[in-house]
Amino acid sequence: MARKSSLFSDFKAFINKGNVVDLAIAVVIAGAFGKVVGTVVTLVMTKALEPALKAANVDSISSWPAGTVIVALINFVVIAFVCFLIVRTIEASKRKQEVIAEATPDSQALLASAITRLTDSLDRKGI
Repeated sequence: MARKSSLFSDFKAFINKGNVVDLAIAVVIAGAFGKVVGTVVTLVMTKALEPALKAANVDSISSWPAGTVIVALINFVVIAFVCFLIVRTIEASKRKQEVIAEATPDSQALLASAITRLTDSLDRKGI
């Protein structure tokens, strides 16, 4: 008799799928990466624009009317650019591996070709 699956066992099977765990890890890492980038961008932008901010009597970019939006847009661009570089590097690595795989002759094909040539040569000599 087939046992009815329970909610817990279905949930356990769902969680144990590799792609769900990988996605969860990616979300956690992305969140941490976003915080690091946000902090670095805020620090760099504050230091780079400090003379202009002092001249305008503004403590930080965030105190501007649209300052938080500007900082969020800069964070987005930086994160998107880093993701682009990562994906581009991975794709270049994959292309390089494909070229190497295509350039590397198949040992079985080489052996079959050698046997065919040997057989043809022996047939021509009448052996």
